[in-house]
Amino acid sequence: MNLNQIVNMVTRIFIRKGVNWGIKKAGDAVVRPDKSPTLRTPAQGAQAQQARDIAKRARKAAQLTRRIGR
Repeated sequence: MNLNQIVNMVTRIFIRKGVNWGIKKAGDAVVRPDKSPTLRTPAQGAQAQQARDIAKRARKAAQLTRRIGR
């Protein structure tokens, strides 16, 4: 294994971790409620929970896609 391959491998590891971190943070920002739970209506609370579930399924799907692509 030459130096170029080692550098590429390490770079890919850091880029993958950075991209995954960014995707996770963006997904959390989208589903984060704007109001505190006491100020939300029950409909808004249900919608926020549904958005969190969708984001969780999206993360699982991305993980599965990466696993299949190996």
